[in-house]
Amino acid sequence: MNVRSLVVVVALVGAWCALWESFSFANVLSGIAVAVPAVMFTGSQTNGPSIRIVPAAKLVGLVAVDLVKSTIDVVWEILTPIDYTDETIIAVDTQVEARSHLLLLVVAITLTPGTAIVDTDPDTGRLYIHLLHADAEPQVTALVRRLVELACEAFPSNEVTAIATHTEEVIS
Repeated sequence: MNVRSLVVVVALVGAWCALWESFSFANVLSGIAVAVPAVMFTGSQTNGPSIRIVPAAKLVGLVAVDLVKSTIDVVWEILTPIDYTDETIIAVDTQVEARSHLLLLVVAITLTPGTAIVDTDPDTGRLYIHLLHADAEPQVTALVRRLVELACEAFPSNEVTAIATHTEEVIS
């Protein structure tokens, strides 16, 4: 077990004790009994890509700011007597690198009020997004592209190499 795995075990044991609201000998032992097999049998690559903190923080910040802005827009829409909604569904293509982050993108986009993922195409990376206001399409498309960029920076993936290798095999 390397240092990184040991840190994960310590964090999991700490979370286990926090869930039981007690830092006792029995909780630490049972936490170790759960954490060590979880770390050893997950098959996680400890030498592979890691999380990059600064882009991950920017991603969380962008989602938080968009969440606040979108909530204010939806509250305004609800409180005003005139219905200004002009619903539409748009398709936004993502880059190849983003295909391994589709779940993260779906959750981040659907989290914000006024937008919802209707469908995704994992083969092409296309996201179909429902919008309350059709005139917000350029802003939402730019936001999705920025989310994709930050997700790819924060959580690098080896999948791009695998996709490129598979594509070369199919072409050959």
